[in-house]
Amino acid sequence: MDRGHKAIRAIISGGGTGGHIFPAISIANRLKELNPDTEILFVGAEGKMEMEKVPAAGYRIIGLPVAGLQRKLTASNLMLPFKIAKSLSKAGEIIDGFRPDIAIGVGGYASAPLLWKAERKGIPTLIQEQNGFAGLTNKILGRKAGKICVAYDGMERFFPADKIVMTGNPIRSEIVPATGDMKKEAIGFYGLDPQKKHLFIVGGSLGSRTLNESVMKWISDGCPGGEGTEIIWQCGKWYRPQVDAFMDEAKAKGLGGKILESIHHSDFIKRMDLAYAIADVVVSRSGASSISELCAAHKASIFVPSPNVTEDHQTHNAMALVRKNAGLIIHDAEAVEKLMPAACALIADSAKTRELEENIATLARTDAADAIAEEIYRLV
Repeated sequence: MDRGHKAIRAIISGGGTGGHIFPAISIANRLKELNPDTEILFVGAEGKMEMEKVPAAGYRIIGLPVAGLQRKLTASNLMLPFKIAKSLSKAGEIIDGFRPDIAIGVGGYASAPLLWKAERKGIPTLIQEQNGFAGLTNKILGRKAGKICVAYDGMERFFPADKIVMTGNPIRSEIVPATGDMKKEAIGFYGLDPQKKHLFIVGGSLGSRTLNESVMKWISDGCPGGEGTEIIWQCGKWYRPQVDAFMDEAKAKGLGGKILESIHHSDFIKRMDLAYAIADVVVSRSGASSISELCAAHKASIFVPSPNVTEDHQTHNAMALVRKNAGLIIHDAEAVEKLMPAACALIADSAKTRELEENIATLARTDAADAIAEEIYRLV
């Protein structure tokens, strides 16, 4: 324990995706390292993945009934004002009961009512904005937040400049540049061929329809350019039945020949550190946490920004790297036709993969959780 840090009471709110949850847990872990007597309460959205992932990490969480606005007219949209009112009331009760020294918002539905209430009760607030393009909720909350921790340049477009602190995004501590031992462990863990190159396709915590369709189209075409490459493919639990059925049919039809045997698909990656370690090239969505982890792991990457996010922030995230020759981009609408040929071409081009690895490594920020914790203590 660092004796210079007193025990505090902190609420961390937000979630919805791994891109919000894992940074939140990293911040919590760092606060507990600084003083094990610090008490932390998470506040999430009922039914979202944080209600499972946060307890698994050893922290208590309370859910709010808040939800997002659907893009089309639905019954859930009609109920939204009532859910917001109920969430604001419950957030106030949580704050009164827990009596936090600070409230920390990491993005996601639950952060809005919790931080809004905290600000009005005079409790210091800190926002951790992961993306290069801030969402509306954080822009509103940022007007009264004590500090706004960011990972990209130019965020004064969205927030008061005097409140912005460049910290980077917190990542899981096990994500590091690959060592020989890590690669050897990855070969055994995933049952891979050490003589082949390895492509890791990851669609985020929920999976990606576009990435899955891109791989299935490539397999249907006979896996052109896939010789000598082994693939770890995270398809997501929602899409797993569809992908299982497709793979069974592909094997029955003999699509891709021997290459098909080198494609390993699963709904979830249990050891992300090992998947990164063995990958020569990574294909990924460009959520902020994914990009931060790929920087830390020094991986040559092709980004396919999701179009289903607010303000197209994943494209902004990816372009911040592309402009520095630290990654490649394939737009979602073009991915089914272009993604796998581009990935096969990159994995065959050792000089280009080395160039991307070297450039993305210069953008790594592995002390983000430390920097955010220090800002939290300054506010407290």
